[in-house]
Amino acid sequence: MPEQSVIVWDLETVPDPAAAARMLDLGNATEADVRQALGSTFPKQQLHKIVCIGALIATRQPEGWRIEALGAPHIGERSEAKLISDFVDKIGELRPQLITFNGHSFDLPVLRYRAMINRVSAGGLQVRQYFHRYTEDALDLCDVLGSYVSGGKVKLDDVSKILGLAGKPQGVDGGRVEEMVLDGQIEEVAHYCESDVLNTYRLWLVYELFRASITAKELDWSEGQIRDFVETRKSANPHLLTAVGLPNDAEPN
Repeated sequence: MPEQSVIVWDLETVPDPAAAARMLDLGNATEADVRQALGSTFPKQQLHKIVCIGALIATRQPEGWRIEALGAPHIGERSEAKLISDFVDKIGELRPQLITFNGHSFDLPVLRYRAMINRVSAGGLQVRQYFHRYTEDALDLCDVLGSYVSGGKVKLDDVSKILGLAGKPQGVDGGRVEEMVLDGQIEEVAHYCESDVLNTYRLWLVYELFRASITAKELDWSEGQIRDFVETRKSANPHLLTAVGLPNDAEPN
């Protein structure tokens, strides 16, 4: 049966020095000492904590796909445990196909680790085979477009621009998230996360056209609906306005 609903989602994270200290048996070491022990490499999945969960819910319509909701709740609004429980409860309620970019390598493992660390019962993640890499219950576009070969992986920003989509906001990327959180810019992190989610959704729509799961007419309708949704419900996010070609007073001249 064709999918009737999808959740396109993305995590924003920062390192968790407390978890690293426990793993490395560093006791009461300072955060600086923990970070020095970890080195400068990107932390493993189990050493991240979630600061924001961006998610887009879309449903299949006769004309194409329609966005029902788009948001990126964050730790400025609720605890990490609450972020996780609310998200997995919505998954359990809808039983959707999950769409990510690099989700099998990063977002899903991090979500599982953080649910366990926070002692969150995540029944919503058990309603389908989301952790089985080669099913389509959780579709990872990075894996798919790279043909499941590590050397074939592409970046979301690169493939978005190749396809004529907006790509990431200028001057913002995942590497700046910790700095932005420490500077109190959590709302900007949420706006950035929403833009990544929207880019992933638009990339997925083009992939659905390639698979002949939608027609060119349905893709056009879906893209028009995205523009209408952003204009009427998400105009406070300048990154989304820019992505869909709407006037954005916050953009530099």
